[in-house]
Amino acid sequence: MKVLLLNGSRREKGCTFTALTEVAKALEANKISTEIIHAVPDDQIVKEVAEKIKTADGLVLGSPVYWASPSGEMVTFMDKLSAIAGADLRHKPGAAIASARRAGTTATLEVLQKYLMYCEMPIVSSNYWAMVHGNTPEEVKKDLEGMQIMRVLGNNMAWLLNCIAAGKAAKVVEPAKEAKVMTSFIR
Repeated sequence: MKVLLLNGSRREKGCTFTALTEVAKALEANKISTEIIHAVPDDQIVKEVAEKIKTADGLVLGSPVYWASPSGEMVTFMDKLSAIAGADLRHKPGAAIASARRAGTTATLEVLQKYLMYCEMPIVSSNYWAMVHGNTPEEVKKDLEGMQIMRVLGNNMAWLLNCIAAGKAAKVVEPAKEAKVMTSFIR
């Protein structure tokens, strides 16, 4: 099994990467392979990630807080990715994490989780909101509660992936995809 972790930060190896690395360590300790991808909204990278999603078993979205929201880069990346690979995400476990110096984390998580919900992904949680605090990677590592939250999230995702695999082995049937109904409120 494999989980893709998307780093929506402008800084490839910054605070968000540090938090995603802690999630990845927990997944790998549970025999789940991982790949952290710097999710810059370049069309070629979006296409490469869309291809990888076809065989991936789970997805973690990570973003720093910019202006009480995910980075513009992450929103653009996810808008593009959802348009071309949303169907391939259906029923794959997903999680979202936020990294902040101080505030805006819950608003960031809410935006990121909407992508997961729209794609019908089971959302993986932790023992608190999935966020870390710090202005540098070194400060994030000192956020002991935040780092524990990342480990618990990774362990919970590994458990859910194993439950899904067991369900498939037991021939539990996945719900059929219904055709999307689009309601117009303009008459």
